[in-house]
Amino acid sequence: MRPDHAVVSREEWLKARKSLLSLEKEHTRLRDRINAERKALPWVRMDKSYVFETLAGPKTLPELFDGRSQLVVYHFMLGENWEAGCPSCSFLADHFAGMLPHLNHHDVILIAASNAPLAKIEAYRKRMGWHFPWVSAWGNDFNRDFHVSFTPAELAGDKVIYNFSEIDSGDAYEELPGLSAFYKDEDGTVYHTYSTYARGLEELVGTFMLLDRAPKGRNEGTIMDFVRRHDEYEEAPRQSA
Repeated sequence: MRPDHAVVSREEWLKARKSLLSLEKEHTRLRDRINAERKALPWVRMDKSYVFETLAGPKTLPELFDGRSQLVVYHFMLGENWEAGCPSCSFLADHFAGMLPHLNHHDVILIAASNAPLAKIEAYRKRMGWHFPWVSAWGNDFNRDFHVSFTPAELAGDKVIYNFSEIDSGDAYEELPGLSAFYKDEDGTVYHTYSTYARGLEELVGTFMLLDRAPKGRNEGTIMDFVRRHDEYEEAPRQSA
């Protein structure tokens, strides 16, 4: 059944499309401005030491750069006692594979970091068929210091800090999503350059960008209500939502 939507002549459509194009160009210019201001943000020296568990053994934060000067860490929601990773984080991580060779050849390494033990991370990664680097921050304060992991005591309080603001602890979970970027200079000093959280992560999801251009858009009732882990979708695609 066709949605109840305006149907017009080609000439009327072209007029409306050109009007939207003007707004899209404004959005592109604004994105360029945001990217320039993001690049110009001041940096913070990382003086605290973190040790992560990896498939190659324990590694410090500087060692995670793997010979590159730029590191991007996706804070993946997978807790110590979780049976599987967050569906939304999994949806986002499905987009990493195509990025990796381009990032690696542009002096950037992309990894995920979770508070789960490495064995649990590896079991879930194999289930999903992923190959991006994924390290365990279990036992260190990395994800807590970047305000994406919370203790039971913190969640029992009134507020926690997430996305640079205080939010009601009832709206938080023990793990939340985020992304942080770091730079390492020639003497090995690491700097925190950027972090983003919540809907600031949407631009990493190419599926969203394509759906936004499809006739029905994201076709969701609440944010991401249609998302499942990629091995949990029904065999046949749904005909309506």
